[in-house]
Amino acid sequence: MTLKIISRATWGAKPWNGTPASVPLSKRTEFYVHYDGAHHITRTGYAIMRAIEAEHLGNGWSGVGYNFVIDQAGNIYEGRGWGLQGAHCPDHNTTGIGVQFAIGGDQEPSAKALAACRALYEEAGKKTGRTLAKRGHRDGFATACPGTKLYAWVKAGMPAGNYEAAPNPGGSLPSGGSEVSRAQVTISDLTYGYGAKGDHVTKVGRALVKKGFGKHYTSGPGPTWTDADTRNYQDYQESLGYSGADADGVPGVTSLKELLGTLPGKVTAKPAPPFPGVGKFGPGKSNASITLLGQQLVRKGYGKHYTSGPGPKWSDSDRKNVRDFQLAHASLKGDADGIPGPLTWKLLFS
Repeated sequence: MTLKIISRATWGAKPWNGTPASVPLSKRTEFYVHYDGAHHITRTGYAIMRAIEAEHLGNGWSGVGYNFVIDQAGNIYEGRGWGLQGAHCPDHNTTGIGVQFAIGGDQEPSAKALAACRALYEEAGKKTGRTLAKRGHRDGFATACPGTKLYAWVKAGMPAGNYEAAPNPGGSLPSGGSEVSRAQVTISDLTYGYGAKGDHVTKVGRALVKKGFGKHYTSGPGPTWTDADTRNYQDYQESLGYSGADADGVPGVTSLKELLGTLPGKVTAKPAPPFPGVGKFGPGKSNASITLLGQQLVRKGYGKHYTSGPGPKWSDSDRKNVRDFQLAHASLKGDADGIPGPLTWKLLFS
C-alpha cells in the first residue's frame, strides 16, 4: 500500500510564520483524532486547508496546527507532517500526531475518510516502530472534539476498509470562471466567505468598493457574503500579487488587514466567572466548578498532572495543578496549598 499525502506546496500553503520545532519520530507515542467543531463543513478540495491555515494564522500560530488533515473523499493533506511539533492538543503536541477530519457537527465520516485515517495510523506505526495509542482529542483535553461519532470509532479501535488513494481534488477556479470558492474562514472570531453575515461583511464590501474592486456587485454590499463578494475580493487579492490557490476570494489575515488597516472583532477578555467559594473544592467534592477550574488550568498550561478529566470530581491532580499555578505567581506563593481561593480564581480567569 502506497500512502498518498498531498504536500503543503501542492495545496498552496503559505510560508511558516516561524517554523515549528522539530520532533524526532522516537518521541511519537500517540495518534490524536480531531474534527472541525460544531458546524457542518461544506468546503472541498484545497480550500479546506487554506481555510484551516487562515484560522490558525489568525490565532497567531505558525500555520496549520494539525500534522495531517483528511477530507471526505479520502484525501490526506500535509499540515505539520511527520517531523514538526503540532498545535492541536496541549501537553500532547510532541508525543501526539494530530489528524483532523474535515467534518463537523453530526456529519458522518465517510468510509473513504476512515480508511485513509486508518492507513495513516498504520504508516505512523511503521515510521515510529511502535503501536501508537489511539486517542480522541477529548482524551487529552477538556473538549467535545472529535464529536460523538468519531470518538466512538476511535474507541472501537479505528476499524476501516481498504484504503485507495483519491485523485487530487484541486482548488477553486480563477476569477471570471463559472465557479467560485464557497469556503469560509474565521479571523479574530469573525466569519468571512460565502454565507457569512454581519456588519463586518458590509465593512469589507465597502472597503473593496472604495479601492475600486466592486464591479461584481449588483446589490449591497453586505450584510451577507455572496459570490460577488468572493469575486471582488479575488480581484483585490490578484492586485496584491496573489495568484492560484492564494487568490481564491476568501480573506486571509494579511490581505484583510491590508484592506481594512486593522483586523476587526478581536476577542476581548471575558470577565472572570464569580468565585463559587472555597467549599466547592477539596477531597470528596464533585461539582461543575471543579470542571470549570480544571478546564481553565489546561487552557493556561497548568494541566500536566491530569490523566483523566478534569472534573467533576476533585482529585489530587487538581490540587497539584492549582499548586503549580499558585507557585508561578508571586502574589500566591505564600499560600500555595493547591486549593483555589478568590485571588487564585481571579488570576486564573484573567
